[in-house]
This record gives sequence, structure tokens and C-alpha cells, in this order.
Amino acid sequence: MTSPLTADTIADQEVLDLEKLDCVDRVQWVLNTPNPPGLGHELMESAFSWRNKIPFLNKQSGWKVELFSMLQATFPILSWCQNYNATKFKHDLLAGLTLASLCIPQSIGYATLAKLDPQYGLYTSVVPPLIYAVMGTSREIAIGPVSVISLLISSMVLELQDPVANPIAYKRLVLTATFFAGTFQAALGLFRSGFLVDFLSHAAIVGFMAGAAIVIGLQQLKGLLGITHFTNKTDVISVMKAVWSSFHHPWNAHNFVLGFSFLIFIQITRFLGRRNRKLYWLPAIAPLISVILATLIVFLTKADKHGVKTVKHIKGGLNPSSVHQLQFNGPHVGEVAKIGLIVAIIALTEAFAVGRSFAAVKGYHLDGNKEMVAMGFMNIIGSFTSCYVATGSFSRTAVNFSAGCETTVSNIVMAITVFISLELFTKLLYYTPIAILSSIILSALPGLIDLNEAYNIWKVDKLDFLACIGAFLGVLFATVEIGLLVAVTISFAKIILISIRPGTETLGRIPGSDMFGDVNQYPMAVKTPGVLIMRLKTALLCFANANFGKERIMKWVIEEENAEKTIQLVILDISNLIDIDTSGIASLEELHKNLDSNGMKLAIANPRWQVIHKLKLAKFVGKIGGKFYLSVAEAIDSFSL
Repeated sequence: MTSPLTADTIADQEVLDLEKLDCVDRVQWVLNTPNPPGLGHELMESAFSWRNKIPFLNKQSGWKVELFSMLQATFPILSWCQNYNATKFKHDLLAGLTLASLCIPQSIGYATLAKLDPQYGLYTSVVPPLIYAVMGTSREIAIGPVSVISLLISSMVLELQDPVANPIAYKRLVLTATFFAGTFQAALGLFRSGFLVDFLSHAAIVGFMAGAAIVIGLQQLKGLLGITHFTNKTDVISVMKAVWSSFHHPWNAHNFVLGFSFLIFIQITRFLGRRNRKLYWLPAIAPLISVILATLIVFLTKADKHGVKTVKHIKGGLNPSSVHQLQFNGPHVGEVAKIGLIVAIIALTEAFAVGRSFAAVKGYHLDGNKEMVAMGFMNIIGSFTSCYVATGSFSRTAVNFSAGCETTVSNIVMAITVFISLELFTKLLYYTPIAILSSIILSALPGLIDLNEAYNIWKVDKLDFLACIGAFLGVLFATVEIGLLVAVTISFAKIILISIRPGTETLGRIPGSDMFGDVNQYPMAVKTPGVLIMRLKTALLCFANANFGKERIMKWVIEEENAEKTIQLVILDISNLIDIDTSGIASLEELHKNLDSNGMKLAIANPRWQVIHKLKLAKFVGKIGGKFYLSVAEAIDSFSL
């Protein structure tokens, strides 16, 4: 009596039946695939994936559950706050207070770098961190103004409006640029278009950051030396001319002595902090200690009466509304929108680099699209509350991490501390010397110059290094925009160069296996007599590279023939090929004709879904007699038969 067939037994039997099929039957698997999804479907799927998160558009589960899920997706704080406890809060409180001690002096310094009044740096350290704390996914990132973005904004908005001649108009353009930056960031996240940020390659960012660090450092010579007349240009030649000409005019050495002394003090604390990790708090509070001591020195010695330049009045209180200051109908709105886009991408790039670095250390995933939405909304709301563009700061994030932060509550603690300072302590900063703010900014710049990484880029990829050095020199000797343009241009040129010159490689069978590898990479690989196996090393065969690829293949065929090797079959492995256009198909047809006229056959191995679909639509399958195979091994076995 036979036992009843179970589902597992039936499945095993089906597998055995499939294994018994010969090569001819498996060819039909290649040729009879269903139609792949079209371009429109993929675009809609990518752009409107948010539909599944909206309750009334998703009928598969209860709307209450879906609503809460959507709120959790929008505000990640709702997910982790359920497991929040007193121990985590203690760590976040300590980290937030440590962060605030570094943030307050840096924010004042970065505001002056952005050609804004000092309080705007403090405003930017209050509202954006609070918004990010409820919407962001990074636990360690510290939000606020940063040096590179401050330089970027000042250098570009400066071309539209002079901050000295008309500070109110300049401030309005900065706030409007912040609104546009936030809008672009949020849009990139909502429409899942984060790939646009990747147009700035890692190498370009390394070069850009190094160039920006040197430019920022040179800009700080004005405050460090107490120079009254200084250039608004950012290129190194203009700045050095301004510094040189200042020596021919009266200048006060007290500014330099005061600033340089505390710069050395801050660097010593950083050295001690690196030598002993238990002293992580020392370099974090060193800038605040420097501000307090320098302010006391100026106040007690009346140094401001003897030429030492001070901050003077800082407006205190909560962030004032700035909605009425946004300009959307002025003559510069197009230029301001362009500035917003550039700043948005640079800010996202820096924040991603910072956030992902520390997320990798902690072992959790950072959601790029949620990060862009969070950054976007915090800058949009920031533009309504007198803030300029905020992003993640590497130096402050490192301090936050070292202080043992657990969640984004450390950002909330920092923001509250800065707000209390705005309410109570701004009058005490009247005698703070500008030279000390310059020294604080200078102390943070070495972290932006990564010589080891530049050397690694040189060793690994010379074209990448060209993009790196192009961005560096462009920022240093021209403008920030030109530096970015040079880097992006070189990166695109690299992509085009690789795309229009697809590589090909000759394959041989790896001994003892059915695998085939490049005979140059694996010298032990064995070629099959009478068969030339080629593999295209490109993901797209299109109008730009199809003819070049065809000529490379024919060159190999001729070389094999000249070596007195009779070639009867050319197998083209297109496993790397993801897509093909009509020019690519035409080149394959021409290749088939050339081979056929010389008495050779063409076979295609391992075609991808989109590729075989298009080849069937173009009726290319019939032209080569249906010689399509799942693998190179099956193509050879078929030839042997």
C-alpha cells in the first residue's frame, strides 16, 4: 500500500523532474521568461512608496495600527521612547551638557564666519536640534551650525548682497536660502532621491573639505590679527594679499597674543584627550573655558580700550520669528534657490558621512531617506525661527559619542542649555574677544584635512584623486562653487570614460569546476579548443559604447585567428549586462553578421531579464538560431553535442 503524497514529497519530485531536463529544455527557460516591469512601474514604485504608509490607501490592516506605524516612521522618537529609562537619561544629560559647552562658543564663531550676528549661531543650535531629535534616526549626531556650511553660505550670498553695507538684506537672503535648502532636502527624502547626493563622490568631498578648511583658516586671520580692512573674497591669493597689505597699516598685536595663546591651550587639551580617553571632556570644555577666561582678561584689563576687538552686544532671548523676512519675489530669488540646492547637498553629504560613521560603530542602520526628511524639516522650520542652515557636526558628534550619549535626547539637552544661555548669559559675552572665536574655529579645522585618506585615494584610483585634487585647488584658488563644479565635472568625466570604453575579457574554465574566469586573472584557466569565450565588463550596452564593445570583441577574434587557432563558436557572457538599448542590439546584430561571414557562430550566455526581453522584442533571438543559455558551461556543452 503506497503512502499518500505530502507537499514536501511533491516538491522534491518536481525538483528531480526539473533536473532531468536537458540543455535544450533549459534554453526555453531563458527564452520564455515573463515580461519584466516597465520603466513607469519602477519610477512609480520608487517615488510613491509612501502610499503604503498612509492608512486610507492601505486596506490590508486596521487604520489605527497603520496610523501609528506612519507616525513611528515619521517620528522615530515614538519607537525608542517606549524603552527609555533613567539610566539612559543620565548618560544623555551628561552628553548634552558636555555638548553645549562646546556648541556655545563654536556657534558664535560660525555665525561670524557666515557674516551674521553672533546670536544667529546660537539660534541655530536651539530649534534645529529639537526638530531633529524627534524626526532623525541617528542617535549620536550633533546638530547645529558647522564651519563648511557657514563658509559656503557667506561666500555665495556675498555675491548678491554686501553684509556690511546692507546687513538686513543679507540676512534675509541667508534665511531664504535656508528655506530652499530645507525644501530640497525634504523633497529628496520624500521622493527617495538620495542618489543625487552621491554625485559628490567620496574623493571630491575629501578634497573639498581640505580646501574649505584652509580657506576658513585664512579667513580667521582677520579676527586673530585684529585686521580692520579685509577682503570678502575666499581664494587664497586674495586673502594673502589682504593679510600682507594689513602689515603696512597699524594693527594691534594684543589680539594675536590673546588668540594664539588660547589656540595653543585648546590644542594641548586635544592632545591630552587623545592620549587618555578618560579625559574626553577636557577638549570638549576647553573652548568654553577659553571664552570665559579671555572675557575675564579683557574685562579686568580693559583691553578693549587698547585695541582688542570684542563681540560686544549679543541679542538674547528666544528665537524671534523670521517668516516675514523670507523673500520669494525679489530679483535674486533664482540665485538664492541655486544656493539653497548646493548648500542642501553639501549639508546632507556631511551629515551622512558623520551619521553613518558612528552608526557603523554602534551597529545599527541609518535610514538615508528619513535623515533627508528630518534635515529638510528642521531647516524649513529653522528658516521660520531666525536660523541658518544646520547639519551634523563631526567634531561635536565625536564629543557626543565619547560622552556616552544613548539617544537624541542629548540634542534636546544641548538645545535647552543653549536657550538658557540666550536668556541669561548673553550680556556676559560683551567683552569676549573676537580673536578667541577665531582660535576656536581654527582649532576645529585640522579634523577636516585627511591627508591619509587623500594618499589612499591616490594609491587606489588615480582618476578619483584627480577629482579630489580638482576640488581642493578649485576651492583654494577660485571659489567654493568652482571647486564643487570641478569635482563634479571630473567625476562625471570618469563615469563617461568608463561607460564609453567597456572592457572585455577572455574566459577559461577553472580546473576542477564549471566556473569560468578571466585568463589574465587566473592563468591556470583552460581555454576550450574551437571556442572563444568573451565577457563584457559593462552594465549598459548603449549608443555610447556599443560600437567600441563590438570592435573589441572582433579584435580578440582576429588575434585568435592570427594565432592559427580555428574559432568555430564565440560565446558572449553578458551576465554583467543589466540593460541594453537599440544601438546595443544593432551592434550585436552586426557582430553576428561579421562572425557568420567568417564561418563562426555566436551564442549568448546568462542574459539578464531586461536584456533578454528586449532582444526578443527586436527578434534577435531568431537571428542567431536561439542560441541563448543559462551559463557558459551549458553553451559549451551544447556546442560539444
